[in-house]
Amino acid sequence: MLAKRIIPCLDVKNGRNVRGVRFSADRDAGDPVELAERYDAEGADELVFYDITASADGRAIVMDLVRQVSERVFIPLMVGGGIRTFADVRHILKTGADKVSINSAHVYSPEIINQSAESFGSQCIVAAIDALRRPTAPGEPPSWELYINGGRKATGIDALEWVEALVDRGAGELVLNSIDADGTRAGYDLELNQAVARIVDVPIVASGGAGNLDHIHEVLTEGEASAALAASIFHYQHYSIPEVKSFLRQRGVMVRQ
Repeated sequence: MLAKRIIPCLDVKNGRNVRGVRFSADRDAGDPVELAERYDAEGADELVFYDITASADGRAIVMDLVRQVSERVFIPLMVGGGIRTFADVRHILKTGADKVSINSAHVYSPEIINQSAESFGSQCIVAAIDALRRPTAPGEPPSWELYINGGRKATGIDALEWVEALVDRGAGELVLNSIDADGTRAGYDLELNQAVARIVDVPIVASGGAGNLDHIHEVLTEGEASAALAASIFHYQHYSIPEVKSFLRQRGVMVRQ
């Protein structure tokens, strides 16, 4: 059994780390470089850096900040936001990222997943999914719609069907962002993570909704996620990485030192 991972997330806007509820990103949460150094020192398993308005603004990712972060941390760094072409993927990996998270581009140009995975290996190509629950009648199974452009634009695409297609194209990992749960600190969407984990055979990173230690435990066990991504609880120091890992170990969950 692989150890479960704990991953802090930096959502960067105008050079600052920001947080909000359901992708609002309206609250300052600190300097991204300083936070990255803290999480590296605390023993985070990986770090995620998202330029959250790059796609919606139609611009390139802020590479200067990515470079600063990559030079200061020694844990794997995943970078996403504003990635439109294969050349963008190549540039980000050359700048120091270990993984590239592709979101809107895999809808506009799905072949970017194939080309990137073939060139750099599936292990560093991550498909990010922003999913919103669809209304369902009583007794119907839950379903989710795929959104793009930082959760701003509906696609009409069924998220569960799309993740299968992305994995078939070569995505080696999935980040599942629940728009419903994002920033609420009310818990991850366990059904979303469980549903995806049961139809694909790549690692699942759960994102959106972490508010306490039980939420993280639940998504790694009941939700069947491979990793738990969290932001606010770490940025505002409600919990530290060591506290989370100690809590999980005490409950029989295998985590890295």
